[in-house]
Amino acid sequence: MNRNDRAIVGLVALAHAMVHTYELSIPILIPLWLDAFQVGEGTVGLVVAAGYALFGLGALPGGILSDSFGSRRLIAGCLFGMAASFFLLAAAPSMVVVAVALALWGVAASVYHPSGLSLISTGVSRRGDAFALHGIAGNVGTALGPLTVAVLLLVADWRVVTALLAVPAVVAGVVAVRVRFDEHAAVEATDGGDSRAGVDVSSLEGFLAESKRLLAGSFAAVFLVVMLSGLYYRGVLTFLPNLLSELPAFTPVEFAGREMEPYRYAYAGLLMVGVLGQYVGGKLTELVPVERGIAAAFAGLAVLAVAFLPAADAGLLPLLVVGALLGFALFVIQPLYQATVAVYTPAGTRGLSYGYTYLGVFGVGSAGAALAGGILQYANAGALFAVLAAFAVTGSGIAVVLAAR
Repeated sequence: MNRNDRAIVGLVALAHAMVHTYELSIPILIPLWLDAFQVGEGTVGLVVAAGYALFGLGALPGGILSDSFGSRRLIAGCLFGMAASFFLLAAAPSMVVVAVALALWGVAASVYHPSGLSLISTGVSRRGDAFALHGIAGNVGTALGPLTVAVLLLVADWRVVTALLAVPAVVAGVVAVRVRFDEHAAVEATDGGDSRAGVDVSSLEGFLAESKRLLAGSFAAVFLVVMLSGLYYRGVLTFLPNLLSELPAFTPVEFAGREMEPYRYAYAGLLMVGVLGQYVGGKLTELVPVERGIAAAFAGLAVLAVAFLPAADAGLLPLLVVGALLGFALFVIQPLYQATVAVYTPAGTRGLSYGYTYLGVFGVGSAGAALAGGILQYANAGALFAVLAAFAVTGSGIAVVLAAR
């Protein structure tokens, strides 16, 4: 990588880790809010769901803003906005203020993915390596962030911990403002079929025209792929800790006078394996056609959905093996679809393209959590994993069609 590449990758890796640290720290704080504000699980669930929904729904306007004002400004605003939201959360006197803080976090965090990925796609010459490192940083935040919060809560009040969490985002925001690089150093006339660097999506007319152009072409199939990936991701991860906690292999144990919950560490380990998946996925974007890579990854996810419960019944070792493979496959697909977006879209509307992408992944994909909860409440885990397998098979089929075309 050249100097410009390294500057961009360093910034987006830092910001990506921050986004997912905050995203996955919220569930750890929920039991403390229930006790502090004396509210029910339903109320807290609605508040948290609203923040997560904005995290996905804001991706599309975030993409438009990225194309109009540049990625660096959006990333800096994201980081400062997340810091402000967690400072507000630390001082929240009621659940209403918690709701406002989480909504602010959702809006601020939502602009990151379209702006960060757009920046990689237009500014970094070694795109595959950049996507891989970017994904690894996100997984580090996903796995180590919540673990760090859990450890800090052993020695400090949740308000102090939440305020401490806001500090790294302030530092990262200052870095985003001061670092220098060329956002369009890697744009070529052949990139995505058309550079179109002068496209304007800041007006409603421009937005509608470019959206129609994107969704009328092959990007529509890519959009379906990322939606299915998001549905599988939220569907399996949201309730996996609950499923693991009910297994005999993860019975609580006493350690140093404290009750330890082994399933939490198994879940964190599964997320950490995703670091390797992100790295391999990024390398695959340079070695194989991305459509074929997505088809294979979805096929693997389908097999793992079918195999998960039999592995759980077979004992701890088979469960850990299948769980590790699931963590790998869940994240190996992400650099592949991120690179696919760059292949099927013009550079001039790359931010808009990634806005639609993360509207699909986190916005539409958030329905996977509600779907999983409903299936578990009215059916069983077997039905849930069957539906997840169907999502994966459908995604694999769409990718095969793209590859054939």
